Amino acid sequence: MHRSSSTSLSTSLRTSLLAAVLLLVAAACGSTGTDASGKDGSGKDKVDAGVISIVDTAPIHLGKAKGFFDKQNIDLTITPVQGGAASVSGVVSGQFQFAFANITSLLAARDQGLDLKVVANGNSSTGEQGKDFSAVLVKPDSPIKTAADLAGKTVSVNQLKNIGDTTIRASVRKAGGDPSQLKFVELPFPDAPAALQNGRVDAIWVVEPFVTQAISQGARPVAWNFADAAPNLTVAMYFTSGKTDPDLVKRFTAAMNESLEYAQQHPDESRDILKTYTKIDADLIAKITLPKWPTTVDRDSIQTIADDALADGVLKSKVDVAALLS
Repeated sequence: MHRSSSTSLSTSLRTSLLAAVLLLVAAACGSTGTDASGKDGSGKDKVDAGVISIVDTAPIHLGKAKGFFDKQNIDLTITPVQGGAASVSGVVSGQFQFAFANITSLLAARDQGLDLKVVANGNSSTGEQGKDFSAVLVKPDSPIKTAADLAGKTVSVNQLKNIGDTTIRASVRKAGGDPSQLKFVELPFPDAPAALQNGRVDAIWVVEPFVTQAISQGARPVAWNFADAAPNLTVAMYFTSGKTDPDLVKRFTAAMNESLEYAQQHPDESRDILKTYTKIDADLIAKITLPKWPTTVDRDSIQTIADDALADGVLKSKVDVAALLS
């Protein structure tokens, strides 16, 4: 399931993005007050950000709690979304002024001609083998010993033709295996560990807290795909429409950067804030590996993913990474 079938597989990401965009654009046409011009009672700009409720997004929740957005005259509402497609469509329709999505979702949106601009880093890989928040796992007695052995095997990802399979291919390639022989199936992260245990798949790709959870149940890591894909991989970013007011963008970026710095420097508080917006067990929160939260976006790593996604058929054309990050 590689280049020879890229057209059929690429429909998963493209269809979800386009369908969500059309739905929310229609909804926006029948509503008012969804742009960034609204003010609250104290004169702050009312801003709604579409954010996935996962470990990666701890900084924006922490920044809101610490008053970093208030300091920038922003009255921030954080609205939970299910994934990158909902984030992208929400910004395009005007439902959200800002949102969070992984780099492959944003590259795919630009590939479709959507005018999106990155305003702040979201999170990054730790870059450490054996200590990252993303991994490919197998059963303890599996004959798969390295990423090279994944060739010809079935691996679960949470969404086909996205950052999971692109980075897993990078792991296999780095280990000397043939990434074109990988077989991917789509499974939500919470369902993946059980699918591995009952033999539905040969390996699973998961992120925290599911990495720590699955390993505690006996699963064994064979690849740290984010760390393999590129040094200092930027995994996700905050973005907006190209039409958003530049002054608001400047202030939102300043608040996000302060939030990222604080989260990186205060890991205990970053763990504590997870208890307020996720359902992760407190004991598990204490054990998981946190991502890195630098304020800078690693452009080289994004270009690497863009090149790989184009070669794998996720993107139809070469995306101008500089335009996305400008």
